[in-house]
This record gives sequence, structure tokens and C-alpha cells, in this order.
Amino acid sequence: MKVREVILRAISGEYTWLQAAEILGMSPRSIRRWRQRMDLYGYAGLIDMRRGIPSPRRAPVSEIERIVGLYRDTYRGYNARHFYQTVKREHGVKLSYTYVRQLLQGAGLMKKGRARGRHRRRRERRPRFGEMLHLDGSRHVWLALVPDEKQTLIQVVDDATSRLLYTQLWAGETTQAVMTAMREVIREHGIPESFYTDRAGWAFETPKAGGPVSKTLLTQAGEALARLGIEHIPSYSPQARGRSERMNRTLQGRLVNELRVAGITTLEAANAYLRERYLPTHNEEFAREPADPTSAFVELGHVDLDEIFFEEEVRKVGKDNTVCFDGLLLQLVKQPGRRTCAGLAVQVRRHLDGGHTVRRGTQLLGVYDAQGRHRAIGTTVPMHQDAPGTAQTAPVASGVVPAINTYAPSRGGVGAGVPASGRLRLPPAGTPPSRMAAKA
Repeated sequence: MKVREVILRAISGEYTWLQAAEILGMSPRSIRRWRQRMDLYGYAGLIDMRRGIPSPRRAPVSEIERIVGLYRDTYRGYNARHFYQTVKREHGVKLSYTYVRQLLQGAGLMKKGRARGRHRRRRERRPRFGEMLHLDGSRHVWLALVPDEKQTLIQVVDDATSRLLYTQLWAGETTQAVMTAMREVIREHGIPESFYTDRAGWAFETPKAGGPVSKTLLTQAGEALARLGIEHIPSYSPQARGRSERMNRTLQGRLVNELRVAGITTLEAANAYLRERYLPTHNEEFAREPADPTSAFVELGHVDLDEIFFEEEVRKVGKDNTVCFDGLLLQLVKQPGRRTCAGLAVQVRRHLDGGHTVRRGTQLLGVYDAQGRHRAIGTTVPMHQDAPGTAQTAPVASGVVPAINTYAPSRGGVGAGVPASGRLRLPPAGTPPSRMAAKA
């Protein structure tokens, strides 16, 4: 080991000064003299003595000790770039990034990075904001103060700008979590041209493991994107998802430590921190301008997203006019002009707010809350997760958004591409998705 590394480790508290003397093969008296020289001339005076004088640009020992102490006591685990940006912003550190990184590496508080692998050609970014959005989930111990539990972070990042549009912690990478992320991005920014995801079970049907995805049998999330005319692009390798994978690595290196320093132990508090503190700072650091300033997002208009993003399955009404779904018994009230609904095949929708609706074709048979209690038809439903009680926007009308077509589930060899005549396709109420219809 070099003398400067041993001295730095003694400053950081990893070694005592007597241990440092033993490692360097010096007497305690000699190490005291080295320490005195460091106090008089600074850390650079120990390594820049070629001309017999200390460097005029030497850093004060007190500043070195402060930086090492900040990392050791408060920010341990931060990567070099994250730590440097934090102490520069929060503690007024004026030294350069390279100096701080080498200082921490020399003190044994930070590992040196591995050499990069073989040369790969970088894929060019899409030129416009909203032309391609990466959606991915990362299961990790995000709450470092609760090490026995793992959570899933759902994040959506724009390909053209590296701007993080959505990030939230969930218990798992479920269809509800993914649909909520899609809906929040569309509600805030508009309809993008495409989503780029892996081939998880919620995203695509894959007839053969490792093979191509099905273009005719769509998942619930795939049906929702098809209704809006959004292209859904599958990824066939981790390397192809380079930007989303790098984003996950960046979040794991930064967010875990920030949540630990903030003392956060619950999902609710973590998600509030993400929205209010982390997202603005992250985008300020990493977002860039797109090559083409024209946005690719299409204005949503007065479209009820609750009628776009839902999970639907076909059920048969029992003899007591009940439908069993999600372990709940949904009691149907008597319908005008019909003696009983027993034996009817109906479509049961689970909405993102937890509520349910039961339909038969265009007829709405019942509306229920998350506990299966009946509520009056026409009651307003929350539009998004973090605003309970918010009323819906105006109902969907064919004249509100141009090019609204009749949506037909993809089956019988018909592809599920973007419609040639427009961006948005809405299904008739109660139209079963292709996968559920096939099962029924």
C-alpha cells in the first residue's frame, strides 16, 4: 500500500495511528512527524515533494477530514457521482469531482470501478419527446431500513430526453401497478407513440418460452394500449433495454441511500419522497434536450381513462343473481324488463381504484366499490390513484377526439397494430378482451 492510502485510512478512522505506523514500518515517533507535516502543509504535502515544497493547490486537512467524515458517518453507500453532487449542493464542497472520488478510494471507503467490457455500438435516441417510453420494474431492497423486505419500483423514462416521467414503489410488478403507471403518464403528458418493455407476463403472451411474442393474443395491458393506438414494442435481451437497465442501476445507487438517510421505512412515505423530493432533483441532473423540439405526445382530450385501463374477465351469473370475482360476491339488483339475470354471461371489470363494474354488452348491470358493496350507477370514480374523490372528466363522446374507431379484440389471425385512421380506439362497453374471450 502507498503511504497516502494508509494516511487516508487513518484519517477515516479505519486504522489507528499506531496501526498505520506498523503497516508503514515506522516508529510511533515517525508517524507523529508525518502527521505533523500533514497538519502544517496539507495532504498534498505528503505526496508532492519532488521539488522540496508542498503544492500550492493543496487541499486543507480540515476539508479532507470533513469530506471523509461526511461519507463515513452520513452518506456511506452513495456512489462517487451521487455523493459529490449531494455534498456540493448541501454542504458547499468546492473541490473537484475527481479529487473527491480519488480521496474516498484512497481512504478505502469506495471501491474502484471495473474495466468496461467489449465495444458495443450505442443505439441512437429517438429525436422527439414522447416518441418512445421505456417502462420497467426493478425488484430490490429499496428500503434499506427494512432489509428483510423487497419492493418493486415501476419507472417510466423518455428515450429522447432521459427524463423520468413516473416512479413509484409497489409490492410487486402487477398488471394494476403497470397500468397505473401508464395511466398517470398519459393523464399528465398525453398519448405517446410507443411503450418499450420486456416480455413479462403482464406485457405479452409468449407461446414458446424464449420465442417471439404473440401478435394476436393480447394481455390486459396490451389491450389497453391497443385501445389508445399506442405501439407496444417487446425487448428480446437485457442489452436492448440498456437505457431502462441503466436507469434502474442509477436509482438503486441513489434512491436506496437517500431513503435511508431520510429515515423512511414505509411505502407511503417513500412514494411521497419520490414525488416531492427525488424526481425534481433527478430530472435536473439527468434530463437533456431532445434533438427535435416537437413533442410526439398527442393531446388526450376529454377521455375517461377509467374506461381504458381496467382488467376484465367473463363470468356467469349464479341462480341467486350474484357474480363471484376476486373472492367477492357481487349482488346484481333486479334489472328493468328482465325477471332474472341467472345464467347470463357477463363481463366483470376491475378498475384501478379497486372498484368493479358488471356489464352485459352495452348494458351496465352494477357498480361496486373495492369491498363489493353496491353503489348507485353514475357515482363519480377517482380518476387517479393519488386523488381520492376526484370527479371524472366529461364522458367520452365520438366527437371529442378525432379518429375514434370501433375496437375489435385481436383474434382469428388479425394483427393488433396501430390503426391506420387514427391514434385512439375505444371498445364498445363490455367487449371482452381476446384472452378472456378465448378462455370463456
